[in-house]
Amino acid sequence: MSNQYPQQGESNKKSFCYRDGRFYFTRQAERKLFFILTIIMLITGILYKIGIF
Repeated sequence: MSNQYPQQGESNKKSFCYRDGRFYFTRQAERKLFFILTIIMLITGILYKIGIF
């Protein structure tokens, strides 16, 4: 029996596409994007508290 579902590293789809004036993300790409934005907000908040930013 072969597995019909793609394995973790076998995905050949794009992580996002632009259609009708909107961006559509895969679930994994959306999680990565929001994680990166959260880290940026955290660093910005720390720098603001220190007085650098």
